[in-house]
Amino acid sequence: EVRLVESGGGSVQPGGSLRLSCAASGWTDAKYQLGWFRQAPGNGHEGVAAIDHEQRTTYADSVKGRFTISEDNAKKTVYLQMNSLKPEDTAMYYCAAASFALGAPLRRGGYTYWGQGTQVTVSS
Repeated sequence: EVRLVESGGGSVQPGGSLRLSCAASGWTDAKYQLGWFRQAPGNGHEGVAAIDHEQRTTYADSVKGRFTISEDNAKKTVYLQMNSLKPEDTAMYYCAAASFALGAPLRRGGYTYWGQGTQVTVSS
């Protein structure tokens, strides 16, 4: 059984940084798509960043230049480095995984596995 566990969320002032981690257990596929999504109160899930087994990355326009997704295959962990955080980045952040590279990696429909989420709050 695949399990995803996020960590690293918290409260930070505008302009600050956080690094989210998502550890995957039970994962055996050589091909994969990993993604970070967020959901603010009253909003739907928004795809933030994604990476596949060939290290191809995709970012939402709202986070380009500020967020960086990376993964450590040996540790089966995906990271989201978030810099220059803004109040509008406040949301619950979820990681997600699929067993193959997705054509639209920022759309939630292709992902099979989801973590429970970690809260990020950006406020002065």
